[in-house]
Amino acid sequence: MSGSPKKFLIFGVSMVALLLASTPMFAHHGTAAFDINNMVTLKATVTDFQYINPHAQVYFQAKNDKGEVEQWQGELTAPTKLGRAGWNKHTLNPGDSVTISGNPAKNGAHTIWIRKLIGPDGMPLQLFED
Repeated sequence: MSGSPKKFLIFGVSMVALLLASTPMFAHHGTAAFDINNMVTLKATVTDFQYINPHAQVYFQAKNDKGEVEQWQGELTAPTKLGRAGWNKHTLNPGDSVTISGNPAKNGAHTIWIRKLIGPDGMPLQLFED
């Protein structure tokens, strides 16, 4: 064998350290940031729909209890899963009137994990593949 055992040890330790350091990149954040014990429903107007990984994003405006317009962001599942449920990048478009229900962010931000979405035609959109 060419090379000293010390070099192999250093190389091995370096590879293990690199693997351990990269593990968090593969972790999924799940729904920890959302209040799963609370559900809100918002009548909204879509301002943007981004059919992107790791989660499709819906940006929309909704009025609060005072009648003021607020900007919101909603997370859906991955586009591949939505695609299997019949979605595409044109399922939602700016100007669409929708009703969105889901779990709000724990920190009070105008962010929601979408659990139900009534589309512009008044029909529920399938959020998960069968």
